[in-house]
Amino acid sequence: MFIIVMSLFIAAALAISILIPRTRKSAIANAAHTGSKAHKVSNVYTAAEVSVHNKRTDCWIIIKDRIYDVTSYVEEHPGGDAILTHAGDDSTEGFFGYSFYLNGYCLERV
Repeated sequence: MFIIVMSLFIAAALAISILIPRTRKSAIANAAHTGSKAHKVSNVYTAAEVSVHNKRTDCWIIIKDRIYDVTSYVEEHPGGDAILTHAGDDSTEGFFGYSFYLNGYCLERV
């Protein structure tokens, strides 16, 4: 009798632990999905606006026409202050290297 009661208890606990997280996740996903449509705002910055963020304490960079706030990463950058070379400017060449721009001239790979 004890084994049957314990088996039922474990089965109920397992069923609850499986069902509840799924319903919470789907409710959170639905709220995020519907909220993102209603409140989606596109942030568009000009190069002049980005150029103001060129300090160690406020560092934005542009990589392939996308803007990144890398202020928290400046101290951790493995190249030291190299990240500040193009702070507030286009850092695509520094990020990918000069060969990134030569890809347009590439005829074939070896």
